[in-house]
Amino acid sequence: MPIPPYPVIYFIHNTVLPPPLLQTPIIKIMASMILTLFSLPMARWPWTISLVRCRVYVFFFVYVVCHLPLSETIRTAPAPGLNLPEELQGYHTLVPLESLSGERRKFFSWYSTVYRAIGSADGAPYTLRRVENFRLMHQTAFNAIEMWARVRHPNIVRVKEAFTTRSFADNSLIVAYDYHANAKTLYDEHIKPKVPTFQNGRLQAQTTVIPERVLWSYIIQLSGAISVIHDAGLAARMIDATKVLVTGKNRLRISSCGIVDVLMHDARQDVGMLQQEDLVMFGRLLFALCCNNLAAMNTLSKAVETLTRGYSSDIKNVALYLISKPGPHKTISQLIDMIGKNRLMAEMDEVQGSADRLESELTSELENGRLVRLLCKFGFINERPEFPRQPRWSETGDRYIIKLFRDYVFHQVDENGNPVVNLSHVLTCLNKLDCGTEERIMLVSRDEQSCLVVSYKEVKSCIEGAFSDLARPSR
Repeated sequence: MPIPPYPVIYFIHNTVLPPPLLQTPIIKIMASMILTLFSLPMARWPWTISLVRCRVYVFFFVYVVCHLPLSETIRTAPAPGLNLPEELQGYHTLVPLESLSGERRKFFSWYSTVYRAIGSADGAPYTLRRVENFRLMHQTAFNAIEMWARVRHPNIVRVKEAFTTRSFADNSLIVAYDYHANAKTLYDEHIKPKVPTFQNGRLQAQTTVIPERVLWSYIIQLSGAISVIHDAGLAARMIDATKVLVTGKNRLRISSCGIVDVLMHDARQDVGMLQQEDLVMFGRLLFALCCNNLAAMNTLSKAVETLTRGYSSDIKNVALYLISKPGPHKTISQLIDMIGKNRLMAEMDEVQGSADRLESELTSELENGRLVRLLCKFGFINERPEFPRQPRWSETGDRYIIKLFRDYVFHQVDENGNPVVNLSHVLTCLNKLDCGTEERIMLVSRDEQSCLVVSYKEVKSCIEGAFSDLARPSR
């Protein structure tokens, strides 16, 4: 079967077509460069080469679909004309993560803007939420931020620090969080109206119905996060469809934690009552997701009817429990008991299975690091113009063996003088070299006047010796 003119993933008998991202012109150019290495039909290739070719497709797909979008998102440059500060108390390269020209949402009584910035201390990206025109009256308001900074949970966006600044020509409150690339809010993912599509010649609206299995996963994740928050003596106060992020596949994280504690520092409230409000907000969020409407709770009877029609009675019981009146027995622990051990175990099994799949993929890529280190050593040694004061250092002694080995791996030709571009041969030789096997090979000079019979172990020793000479400091 010939190779299609675009990257695909070969499974045993199935072919998965690439998403639209892989069909853009630049990606097709990159694909064609790779495909020049594999231009023969599948039936003419040994099974090992077919496997290597499959690995290249998988790598190319993972790089373009996973790595490339994340890298481009993190490295996005700020748009000109925004008049953003170049440096902000240890952060630089600010980029707005939301539109500044359209309708702006208020964070209680204040407008807020979310930026991505780079930390000067570690070079890592962070999320900065700015609350505009906020005047801090008491420095003790930051005590809550210190408590939030100690909270660690996989379903909570970690709070790093908070400070005030006048770099935006006003009194602004800045709270720094961990950055999660390509994150969406639950509102954008499930509730926000989608662009209508044409079906059978008619314009039809797209509706998103969350499967019950996914909804239970959301409930379990948020319940675990809220439980940790309440155990720390805090209240989330931000369990809202516009503040809960979706990162990755069905992975939720509660964001914007701690800001309300700073903004409402003067209005002292009982933590127990705030935790009860968390449960009510959780219930409102659940109704909004089930009904695909943020205002679902405005007509409770209709919301319950919609929920009953689309989901099981267990989901309905959980939602009604969350919006019920506060009481001493209404706790997040009671909610977890309602979820049931079977669903909790199923969620744990899914998480562990996902971790195993990721670890398996990581294990399959470990050899890349070893081979890259070998190639780097080749680059340091081969064709080096002078060392130490020897113009032909790379052409003499053990370095000559390294040069011949490079020709053996990369510069072979067939009987017609055409270059042999065989990735399987390259990977096999480099793996044997890295292991230092006793297998012997014959290295022939370019003029074919001399040849050497050496083992991979001896070639590896020559490379290590030459690289050690280069790495040794001069006296």
